[in-house]
Amino acid sequence: MELRHLRCFVVLAEELHFTRAAERLHIEQPPLSRAIKELEDELGVVLFDRDRRGTRLTAAGTAFLQDTRRLFTVLEQARENAKAVASGLRGSLRIAVSDGAIDPRLSAFLARCRAEEPEIEIRLSEVPLAEQVRGLRSGDFMIGFAHTADVGDGIVAEPVWRDPLVIAVPARHALLAHKKVPLHELRGHPLVLCDPQVCEGYCRELTRLLQVLEHKLNVVEEVSSLDMMLTLVGAGYGIGFMTATKIPVSQRPDVVVRPLDLDSAVMTTYLLRPESDNPAASLERFIDRLRGPLCD
Repeated sequence: MELRHLRCFVVLAEELHFTRAAERLHIEQPPLSRAIKELEDELGVVLFDRDRRGTRLTAAGTAFLQDTRRLFTVLEQARENAKAVASGLRGSLRIAVSDGAIDPRLSAFLARCRAEEPEIEIRLSEVPLAEQVRGLRSGDFMIGFAHTADVGDGIVAEPVWRDPLVIAVPARHALLAHKKVPLHELRGHPLVLCDPQVCEGYCRELTRLLQVLEHKLNVVEEVSSLDMMLTLVGAGYGIGFMTATKIPVSQRPDVVVRPLDLDSAVMTTYLLRPESDNPAASLERFIDRLRGPLCD
């Protein structure tokens, strides 16, 4: 059964006249008759009664017409939905987040997107950087956020936010004598760092910053969450790192936060997206909002 059979059937059911139906379909009458005969043979039922008084639908034909009209309604809706998605009027944005690149600005930004275009479904997945990059290349993700631009060919990395790095120090620690801690003062101190398998890009950028210490880092623990880092720092295991945007959610009596006395001690959040000359309109609007004043 093909769509052409069903179109011929619907038109003939509406006209109940082979000549007029053939004219509407822009075909000759014999091809229309063959299409109806093929359809009836495949269904195993008679759809039309034909005699000298004209052409009439049988009971089976009337029932089949109702179902066929519903089918064409669904097909038309599917066609309109496809056009709408292509023009960005509805659909979904699949976003990957890696390296703990989540802060209140992202929440505010997503809230704005949902308010301005509620018909666009935004789906977030928190994944390791390597999985994000694979997903961007395969099409599983449309865009992503991470703390590194070192993601290989075929992916565009655009900086969107820059945040100062700060250190988390146990209460009553010698480093607290500094209002701003010089980076060289960290030399030799035990460090509690993020697990590179969890925050690969973040760890990569942090390691580059700490290379100026010119000594092997004294990493005593690698953790997978901010809460675990603060717990170990508060217990005196070592010193931790985080961005300044995380300070409001890290307040606790056994940990003190200090800025680093180094202008280049910043962590950049990048928007990652596949190279494309023809991105979806909804994605273009998303990126335009991201560049706007709300996210500065």
